[in-house]
Amino acid sequence: MVANSKDLMTDNGNPRHIAIIMDGNGRWAVKKKMPRIMGHRAGVKTVRNVVEFCVKEKIEVLSLFAFSSENWRRPKKEVNMLMELFMGTLQSQVNKLDKNNIKLKIIGDKSAFSEKLQNKISQAEQQTENNMGLTLVIAANYGGHWDITQAFQKITAKIAAGELETQDVSEALISQHISTAGLPEPDLFIRSGGEQRISNFLLWQLAYTEFYFTDSLWPDFDRALLTKAINSFKSRQRRFGHTGEQIINSSN
Repeated sequence: MVANSKDLMTDNGNPRHIAIIMDGNGRWAVKKKMPRIMGHRAGVKTVRNVVEFCVKEKIEVLSLFAFSSENWRRPKKEVNMLMELFMGTLQSQVNKLDKNNIKLKIIGDKSAFSEKLQNKISQAEQQTENNMGLTLVIAANYGGHWDITQAFQKITAKIAAGELETQDVSEALISQHISTAGLPEPDLFIRSGGEQRISNFLLWQLAYTEFYFTDSLWPDFDRALLTKAINSFKSRQRRFGHTGEQIINSSN
């Protein structure tokens, strides 16, 4: 059966799931001769604008790479300020997310965070868990290698307990144990800041995602640039291994 690309988009042709690496906050601040943390704070404003846009355009899922498992290697002062910014943003924005019917999901190894931050994350997720609008996924202390590893740990534990057999392991089963289980895979991946790599983000989930790279630094990433990325997505034919003719015929 040929996948119908129309089934993978919203009614207005937008991608159902957009995933973004928000790169360039620090460089934006350095260019303006400001402390790097000011770039991260400016980046939070961009996040708010992008979330509002996605709600308006009826995007189902927005996944944002906020802090990778490799980011702990940054200077300790910057890491501490990022944790404080994360905490403060959760505290200030969760009620707004809830009011706008947005469901918040944090993915990543949360055990590395302070107990206070872990509690804030849990409270924010619980407060918004029944919302039916946009699902906002924040990847924090996240890595694609970690994600796949933790999925296999869960599966092998079930095999050891006799709940599963080795032959039960399949792509579908692995997907059920990945941190984004239950969500559609990303249709459009965007990276700001000029780099053209995925940096260990959603490795399992990005198998058939359309990629879009921009030189714009994240604090400068506005609605016009997001619209440009979405229009680029709309112009592409997603074939999933089929020929273009098969896709055209299945759409008729």
